[in-house]
Amino acid sequence: MSGKDNMDWSDLERPTPQWFKNAKLGIFVHWGVYSLPAWAEPTAELGTVEDPLEWFTHNPYAEWYYNTIRIPGSPAAEHHRKEWGGCDYDDLLDQWHMDSFDASELMELFKESGADYVVLTTKHHDGITLWDAVGTGDRNTVKRGPHQDLVGAYADAARKAGLRFGTYYSGGLDWHVRPFPPHTTHESVNEGDRPRDEEYAKYAAAHIDELVERYHPDVLWNDINYPDAAKNTTEPYGLGQLFARYYEACPEGVVNDRWKVPHCDYVTSEYQMNLDNEDLGIWENCRGLGLSFGYNQVEGPENGPHPRTLLHTIVDAAVRDGRILLGVGPKADGTIPEWQADSLRAIGRWMQVAHPILAGIDHRGSATASASDDAWAEVGSDGTTEFLFAAPEDPTVDSAEFNVELTDASVATVVPVQGVRVDQDGTCLHISCEAGWAGPAIIELSK
Repeated sequence: MSGKDNMDWSDLERPTPQWFKNAKLGIFVHWGVYSLPAWAEPTAELGTVEDPLEWFTHNPYAEWYYNTIRIPGSPAAEHHRKEWGGCDYDDLLDQWHMDSFDASELMELFKESGADYVVLTTKHHDGITLWDAVGTGDRNTVKRGPHQDLVGAYADAARKAGLRFGTYYSGGLDWHVRPFPPHTTHESVNEGDRPRDEEYAKYAAAHIDELVERYHPDVLWNDINYPDAAKNTTEPYGLGQLFARYYEACPEGVVNDRWKVPHCDYVTSEYQMNLDNEDLGIWENCRGLGLSFGYNQVEGPENGPHPRTLLHTIVDAAVRDGRILLGVGPKADGTIPEWQADSLRAIGRWMQVAHPILAGIDHRGSATASASDDAWAEVGSDGTTEFLFAAPEDPTVDSAEFNVELTDASVATVVPVQGVRVDQDGTCLHISCEAGWAGPAIIELSK
């Protein structure tokens, strides 16, 4: 497809790669200069705060630190003054050092969680790149701070662990290259104060071409939007030509929908925002283990869902042809906060059993399963076999008993799940969850 002069967006259409269809859990890694101050107010999930000024002034996303500290009167600005002397944001890059970074160890943790792919923030909105990117001068992690190609370290370790590797790139915003005023509205982020010009389009395209050439990512994950000058299929820096080069280099690669052009391989939602996209075909919802994607030192497990709640989220996504991209925020030294690592391990205890079953599921089953009021039940299908998933409505309970009534199916096999027992009395399933239960009951059905 490369170099085609008269290509159309439809020329990029192709079947979704099987690996991505099978993947039901990915790990989203936000790691950057913002991981050093590591501070935000743990306020609320995206999509639940109606007042934009309230959201941006009290932004729970630690990776937005550079924007939030520039909003007059924000608690982040006051924190930056007290803790960092109000220093220039770029001064933090020279203070970013790591002595505990072990990419292989991280990938083993991600693999243990049951994830199939990992997506790393190679350039967030602050414009600092985690590789020696063309045009960035010394404003990257090779020339300053860590003095390492962190993208290469992640890519190599991910593939050695058997994980697919993806690159997040902020094509829609760069607060250094295009220093607009701080965002205090969603319109400012998405339309009013974002780069649209040809010069920036060429700058971003050069970065994406480098990421493809050096790291062969399985996912190109763009964020926010993309310069309007590149929303064409004719120019070498245009997205049509860029995607064609990408697919030629990475035949099993996928691109998300946040470029805001007619072509994508899947659509996205984020926390509680853009949930309507989940009805538009193959999709992915991203969210952090807490309220932030980047590491927030004042955040803990109380600021995010219980691991067994996340398992329900993963099941619910799978039966609707979706997957969850679950955000972790490494500390500046490269290690994962212990509470986040504990959550991933807890998810993995169930996923090691459920992973091969979930891989094939992409729609709801036709069997009817009615759970008692204190529980939930969902039936998913891989096109041949249907599986019932069921658990207490409150996933934080240490133990529980509940019933599920089957009206047009019977039990073929009960899949062993740690701490979960299933007894059958006619069409009624009595399910018991004992101390330390790993996650939802899994029952293969026959009709």
